[in-house]
Amino acid sequence: MGRFLLRRGALLLATLWVASIAIFGALYLAPGDPIAVLTGGRQITPEARAILVARYHLDDPLPVRYWNWLTSALHGDFGYSMTSRQDVSTVIAQRVSTTVELVAYAAVIVIVLGIGVGVLSALKPGIVDNIALLFTTVLAAVPSFVAALLLISVFAVKLHWLPALGEGQGFSDQLAHLTLPAIALASTSLALVARITRASVRAESSGERVQTAVSRGIPPGVILRRHVLHNASIPIMTVTGLTIATLIVLVSIVEQAFSLNGLGATLVKAAANKDFSVVQAISLLMVAAFVIVNGIVDLLYAVLDPRVSLGTAAS
Repeated sequence: MGRFLLRRGALLLATLWVASIAIFGALYLAPGDPIAVLTGGRQITPEARAILVARYHLDDPLPVRYWNWLTSALHGDFGYSMTSRQDVSTVIAQRVSTTVELVAYAAVIVIVLGIGVGVLSALKPGIVDNIALLFTTVLAAVPSFVAALLLISVFAVKLHWLPALGEGQGFSDQLAHLTLPAIALASTSLALVARITRASVRAESSGERVQTAVSRGIPPGVILRRHVLHNASIPIMTVTGLTIATLIVLVSIVEQAFSLNGLGATLVKAAANKDFSVVQAISLLMVAAFVIVNGIVDLLYAVLDPRVSLGTAAS
């Protein structure tokens, strides 16, 4: 297990390092003067230009600039936002909670409803399975931004059940404001997890080990828990982890649709305004979150099946 953790930790750090080079290098691969990219093409005074050159070490060689940027980022200094006139770390701190709460809410929906619908569909062939298949097919076919528009139109505008815009104040109000965005964000992932769960549970239910347990008179609940769900858990966890990591990327679209002041919406606005320091910082944080979620999934593999940590194939 120790060697497995070291390998996965090294792979995680290598991935983050490569991503940081790509994100940092984008500033210098962009056409034109780096100062023009940093200021979004705005006219600045010679004094302001000198401050930017000193702040971003633009007179230094590129590897030195990258090292200074990376070490500053590791200490929480991501530079200065040209549009909001604040440190980027302050901009991020003001918005990160909205994004974390939205992704966490959507992840709970994906795990509970996705796995629940998949198991129910696998164990109840016939009308229940057909309804579940229809439900997941519709969800999988509807992109997040279309789901957001439909949810706003039906549940906020026509039925007035839930608010459509903003974050709300207090726990219950925030929960109400984030419900529609979380459903829109989770809808496609929920369908994928439900389909994989259904297929995995059905495959394990027809296996020799389960048939033997049935012939020995073991209660169905015990068979389901010990032999079916346990053996089906690795493919289910794989797709669940990947889809939850994908939520971090899709959150930008949903936050824009529901006017949420989170990191995703801020990233879109910063890209539109050419506020490159903000784009770099939020991109790096999103890549880090994506890699960490995948690292956690790898760790859970090893917990569920120790053969994974030993490098042998799981049956």
